[in-house]
Amino acid sequence: MNYKQMLSLMTLGTAGILQAQNAPYWQQHVDYKMDIDMNVKNYQYTGKQELTYTNNSPDTLKVVFYHLFLNAFQPGSEMDARLQTIKDPDHRMVNNLGTKENPQYQSRISQFKPEEIGFLRVNSLSQDGVPVKYKTESTILKVDLNKPIPPHSSTVLKMDFVGQAPVMIRRTGRNNPDGVALSMSQWYPKLAEYDFRGWNTTEYITREFYGVWGNFDVKITLDKNYIVGGSGYLQNNNEIGFGYEDAGVKVPKVKGNTRTWHFYAPQVHDFTWAADPQFIHDKLDAGNGQTLHFLYKKYPENWKKIQPDMLKAFQFYNKFVGKYPWRQYSFIQGGDGGMEYAMCTLIQGEEKFERLQSTAVHELGHAWFHLILASDETAYPWLDEGFCSYIQDRALEMLGAKVPFAGFYKAYDRYVKSKYEETPTHQSDRFDTNYAYSITSYSKGALFLRQLEYIIGEKNVEKTLQLYYKNFAFKHPQPNDLIRCAEKVSGMQLQWYLNEFMQTPHHVDYAVDKVEGKGNKTSITLRRVDRLPLPSDVFVVDKNNKTHYFYIPLRMQFGEKENPYSYERKVLPSWGWGHPTYTFEVDIPFENIQKVVIDPENITTDINRDNNTFQK
Repeated sequence: MNYKQMLSLMTLGTAGILQAQNAPYWQQHVDYKMDIDMNVKNYQYTGKQELTYTNNSPDTLKVVFYHLFLNAFQPGSEMDARLQTIKDPDHRMVNNLGTKENPQYQSRISQFKPEEIGFLRVNSLSQDGVPVKYKTESTILKVDLNKPIPPHSSTVLKMDFVGQAPVMIRRTGRNNPDGVALSMSQWYPKLAEYDFRGWNTTEYITREFYGVWGNFDVKITLDKNYIVGGSGYLQNNNEIGFGYEDAGVKVPKVKGNTRTWHFYAPQVHDFTWAADPQFIHDKLDAGNGQTLHFLYKKYPENWKKIQPDMLKAFQFYNKFVGKYPWRQYSFIQGGDGGMEYAMCTLIQGEEKFERLQSTAVHELGHAWFHLILASDETAYPWLDEGFCSYIQDRALEMLGAKVPFAGFYKAYDRYVKSKYEETPTHQSDRFDTNYAYSITSYSKGALFLRQLEYIIGEKNVEKTLQLYYKNFAFKHPQPNDLIRCAEKVSGMQLQWYLNEFMQTPHHVDYAVDKVEGKGNKTSITLRRVDRLPLPSDVFVVDKNNKTHYFYIPLRMQFGEKENPYSYERKVLPSWGWGHPTYTFEVDIPFENIQKVVIDPENITTDINRDNNTFQK
């Protein structure tokens, strides 16, 4: 799909007439115009925002909501309270007043002075030129509209606001650990998403995001010595001399000691920027009129070294998932760890190249999973973090960096054996521990696709992701949308897999229960020990070291995968879930049997591999 075709898809999306599989589908649309004046001495800024909101839903809207994310970075906020009550707070967000063996955590936010906090304050707000009533509740702004917004109509909301970038605690703020002056994510009043479930008014505590698709026209004025990078195409490159493509839009000339950077980001659901007077800026031609940008100031040798790898990863994702639609992507040293944003990522510089490489590959993957396939991260973090982790390991394997998925299996095994395991159906902030959230979202999410390979085949998983991208780019897909794509590709029924692995506490545990002689044959009985069902690959190795491959389809999948091995395969009758055991015979005398093993390549998430093998 070329760029013009993708823009055509964007246009359809804004009209709200796209179809999600065979069901009617709609999504909201918002266009932002913002003028920001940043004071780099006190880190406060004033802003004017004009947004045009189009209601593509079948509902008449009487209220709208905004997210005011920066209000979380204040003493007494829900984020502050959560840091003081969660068992394992993020170490970046707390001070340990005790010891490693007996930690006593203190929220860093709780110690903020007024000049260190973050805030977003709305000074005025109008709808179609008439002031409206509004109320701020921590990180949520509720607006009572003067006139309702009927289906398939638009309204214009204008706002004056003031903000302050907090001392860097998590993802956003000033003077981050790498010494970057401004990391401006979640910095503006952001219209909340309204979908088939209603308004997304989740309080910002520390987790993920969900936004409305739209176009962003943003002008940022600040000290003329600062270099700015982020979402969108720079429109006044002739004045800035920064190196982005110049779209020819005219803006006022630079005045005094400030400079205005004018960006335009088409069909995105977020806008992020970072700035520092000492940024080094590199560009890399990615072909097809696309450019990779790198802005950094610390560990320059590693930032230089990752650039060819990022080009390879970019090209890999284009082929493995689908073509990246915008003309640029930026890697910006501006965060603690890494976080995905529209057309860019803010990531921490790393002293060890491998850590920077891994983080950069992961965050680039989010350009597909979340920034194009914009699932609700707050409700289904595994659908973007897990899938991004899956393609990350595929990309790192291509780069020769690591054995794919090994770390995810180890993490998941430890998690299941711990006392902290939870089902993945929680809203992302509602997990009891950060540990449970992390393993569920990243490791189990990645293994969801890896184990799906065991069910439908590796190539079919790749085709599933490509169909998922084709059908749901620039939409808000749900977990069922992914499963329906997998069903179309494989011809199997797979709703059971989504339910069992991501909506229940069930585990995989299959065992070789009995191996017994029966005349000139051998009877083999398998047992499903735990409740999560899967088809079974069974290898029988005889005393001559010849491998005999038997495949037992799961009855409820109503189909079978292609043979993934070089061995000749015998397909046995399907195994129904209601039967805890399954017995079959092989034409090999018992005395000639050397070994029987289930899942010989350990692709499944079987929690007890000790009982997977019978060996004499």
